[in-house]
Amino acid sequence: MPELPEVEAARRAIHDNCVGKKITKAIVAEDSKVIDGVSHADFEASLLGKTIVSANRKGKNMWLELDSPPFPSFQFGMAGAVYIKGVAVTKYKRSAVKDTDEWPSKYSKVFVQLDDGLEFSFTDKRRFAKVRLLKDPTSVPPISELGPDALLEPMTEDVLFASLSKKKISIKALLLDQSFISGIGNWVADEVLYQARIHPEQSSATLSKECVEALHKSIKEVIEFAVQVDAESIHFPREWLFHFRWGKRPGKVNGKKIEFITVGGRTSAFVPELQKLTGNQVAKAGSKQTNKIIDDVDEEASSEEAKGTAKSKKGRKPGGQVKRSTARKSKGTDDEGNDGDDSANDVDHEDNDDSADEDVKKKTRKAPANRQSKAEATSKKKAQTSQNSKPRKRAK
Repeated sequence: MPELPEVEAARRAIHDNCVGKKITKAIVAEDSKVIDGVSHADFEASLLGKTIVSANRKGKNMWLELDSPPFPSFQFGMAGAVYIKGVAVTKYKRSAVKDTDEWPSKYSKVFVQLDDGLEFSFTDKRRFAKVRLLKDPTSVPPISELGPDALLEPMTEDVLFASLSKKKISIKALLLDQSFISGIGNWVADEVLYQARIHPEQSSATLSKECVEALHKSIKEVIEFAVQVDAESIHFPREWLFHFRWGKRPGKVNGKKIEFITVGGRTSAFVPELQKLTGNQVAKAGSKQTNKIIDDVDEEASSEEAKGTAKSKKGRKPGGQVKRSTARKSKGTDDEGNDGDDSANDVDHEDNDDSADEDVKKKTRKAPANRQSKAEATSKKKAQTSQNSKPRKRAK
């Protein structure tokens, strides 16, 4: 997904190759999901004959200033990209469009030809981008609602510390909030938190002055370096988390294990050995873990009891006798079922995060006495299930 470094690379490419040139041809896709609030015909007519004066960016949004309004604005979404024929823009998608490639792409939303023959295109394969025609892009959403740009309008350490001290949400979720600071997306947030050694779930208001200083430094260094190399990840330092965070499969960075959790509705990569929760959140995390263990035991016991009941009914003869073949298999079948349950838990379901968090909160309120009685009841159920599953010996 394009974030500040990728969008800035696109802006610089337009600035370096297209400013001062006149638009002689424009083709706008008939796609009302992407082309927002204007017909493709009106959009094309508004571009023809205009000269590109400058290319601008704030956060993940870019707009072109023409010699007269309205101006085209591009919100990149999840897969928006700028291609200039024969010019390498950024390698987060591909480096350049060659003569042998399809041009313009079938995913092109806005295609422009300039008076010197140069051509560029804004494409969006997944159709989550928004392209608008606006008199003043900075005066209306989404740009008017953005917080300070992470590159162009960086906060000072003191301002960042004061701002974070008022926020009681997780630091990862706050960094993704474009109204707080614009331009930081999922991979940049994971990277700066890893380099600052801050757990993504740490409450923003609980960060110490030292932590905020480390965070401020890592935001500056990661953003500036990524922009310097035009977002070409092959030039990112090998010790960056970026190279190992993809695929949702735990790996290692610099010899330390990476884990994945969901924070702010997004899959988040972090290194538990280096990024630890601090303060009261340590106790809360331990309570959540205790609840999880107890709940797992309860679910296992309930599953075994349900399976034992179902098997008893299935194997019961008219006279009330249980089939011995069924009883012999019950233990092995239960073990296999538990193995299957474990693998199912490895799947990442981001859409269910809110309900899962609410469940955890409810379970945390349970009294210790209830936990102990549950555990005792579970042990009795297990023993009873195990005893019932043993085949009875025939009387001689």
